[in-house]
Formats: sequence, structure tokens, C-alpha cells
Amino acid sequence: MMSWATLSVFVPTFLFVSLTPGMCMTLAMVLGMTQGVKRTLWMMIGELIGVGLVAAAAGAGVAALMLRQPELFVLFKWVGGAYLGYLGVMMWRSRGRMAIPSELDAGPPASRLQLAMQGFVTAVANPKGWTFFMVLLPPFLDGSRPLSGQLSLLIAVILTIEFASMLVYATGGKTLRNVLGKSGNVRLLNRIAGTLMIGVGLWLALG
Repeated sequence: MMSWATLSVFVPTFLFVSLTPGMCMTLAMVLGMTQGVKRTLWMMIGELIGVGLVAAAAGAGVAALMLRQPELFVLFKWVGGAYLGYLGVMMWRSRGRMAIPSELDAGPPASRLQLAMQGFVTAVANPKGWTFFMVLLPPFLDGSRPLSGQLSLLIAVILTIEFASMLVYATGGKTLRNVLGKSGNVRLLNRIAGTLMIGVGLWLALG
């Protein structure tokens, strides 16, 4: 299906790229901070579905067609960025379902669907992701072998590494929450998370 030599180069290459701070990793850290690692898994599911679709489309050549329609990305980027920015403002003000509730005002947490959609939109609405996979995947595909098997294996590797990387960032966010939470700085923690979320929204809209 694919040579071990090819995989031995692809795995460390994508691992380095995946661990580099980006929109999805920052989002994982923010939600790990405000929602906890367990609930952040729902965001990860949505993000992994989005990444898988983008990688499959890029490998199949669909990404080239999508990138010829920049107006679709502009609309998707701005809507997604505005939504994340709105959530960031609410978190900064310690309001809304994404914020860390105080002991006296514990509102309902974000729903699983909301978390999953955040991850999905962030992954799919990022043109850099489409371009990246268009550049990264072709050199690792062997034209003399069946494309579907090679692409399936590479996507499985990508999703595994992406999940592990997001888990690292989400755990880091939870650790930060534990450290600041002991001193009762819930408002400060919400402002840090809100600022990061606003940054992700701006990154998505303007990137």
C-alpha cells in the first residue's frame, strides 16, 4: 500500500506541523481551559471530521477547484471568525456557556453539538489548511500504486497525530485552569481564554 520509507518521512513531518501552534490547537487549549479535556473531545471530533474532509478533497484534487472560488472562503471565514469572536467577548466578560462559571452562577455548559461545530467550522473554513494539504500530500503519493489505499492510510495518520496534538494542548489548558483556579482568579482565566478565542476568530477571518 505504501512503503515504510515514505511513512518514516511523512509522520515526523506532519507531527512537527501539527504541534506548531495554530487555530485548532489554540481552540483546543481554550476549551480545555474553560470546558475541560473531556468536553473538549467533542470539539476534537468536529475538527477531525473537518480535517479528514479537507485532506481527502485535497488528495482527490477537489481542493484546487475550491480554491478557485475564493468568495466561498471569504464568506465562510468571516461568519466563522465573527462567531468565534463573539464567543471570545462573552468569555472575556465571564458570560455565556463557554465561560468558566463562578460558584454562585453556574450556567449550563456548551452543548456537544456547539463544541463539535466549532471544531468543524474552524477546520473547514481555513484556506491555509486546504493549501497546506494540496502541497503536503501529493509528494507522498505514489502514482504506480492505488490512490485510495495510500490516501486512506495518510489520512488515518494525519487524524491520529492531530488528535494527539489537540489532546496535549487541551491538557495544557486544563493545567492552566487548575493553577489559576486555586487562587480564585476565575475572571482572569475567562479573560485569558476570551482573548485567545478572539485571536482565533481574527486569525480565521483575516488569515
